Amino acid sequence: MTFFVEVIKNKNKIIGLAVSDFKKKFVGSFFGIIWMFIQPMATILVYTLIFQIGFRATPPVPNVPYVVWLIAGIVPWFYFQETIIQNTNCLIEYNYLVKKVVFNVSFLPIIKLISTTLSHFCFLVITFFVMLIFGVKFSVSWFLVFYYSLMLSILMLGISYMVSSINVFFRDMGQIVGILLQFGIWMCPIMFDESIFNNDKFSIIKLFKLNPLYYIINGYRNALISQNMNYDFKILTIYYIVISLVILVFGFKLFNKLKEQFADVI
Repeated sequence: MTFFVEVIKNKNKIIGLAVSDFKKKFVGSFFGIIWMFIQPMATILVYTLIFQIGFRATPPVPNVPYVVWLIAGIVPWFYFQETIIQNTNCLIEYNYLVKKVVFNVSFLPIIKLISTTLSHFCFLVITFFVMLIFGVKFSVSWFLVFYYSLMLSILMLGISYMVSSINVFFRDMGQIVGILLQFGIWMCPIMFDESIFNNDKFSIIKLFKLNPLYYIINGYRNALISQNMNYDFKILTIYYIVISLVILVFGFKLFNKLKEQFADVI
């Protein structure tokens, strides 16, 4: 609670640094902010060609193109992936702030989170336009994506505190995170429909549901495509909240335990 109060008191400083971090990504770039969308769109194009044309995958929602179904599920993954990668190296990147006695280094993961959130919201606007172009009708349920974005930020902040603090002492953490993220995208039903495992005796679908991102990805798809405001997510919601809070508390405690040594090691 003390830290929360401190965040509120320093909100202007935190937001200012987050906006500067967001702008810094495009300094000296000819196309500027456009690059933020090129790589994700290229990834979507590749997956669409492989799964829709190659494997002839069809989305579970009738009359919805595969690319729309894919975008709705992969947008939160892009958000998660960018936040974790950016935060893994945030203490090294801002080492001059870490060495300042007057600056609370616990703000840095939050600053990076806000910066990637700005990118995510820009991508959401494009997603809304894509939905309309492909004939998906606007619904009030679309605003639920902001709720799921908030829920995802809790999980990401906890993971960010863990990986950023460990990376100071173990610089290979960045490479390990990158490899885990490559595997992680296949641990969620993003490119394929989970129903293909309905007859699987090993209950792979239950394993998918143990992944907290399952709740977020299906939440995005429900809000954008299915548009069911009363979708029964009660058990998954409770599970997600518990897991996210446990990770957040553990990550924050680990960060606080190690932060006194950050300046000496960096």
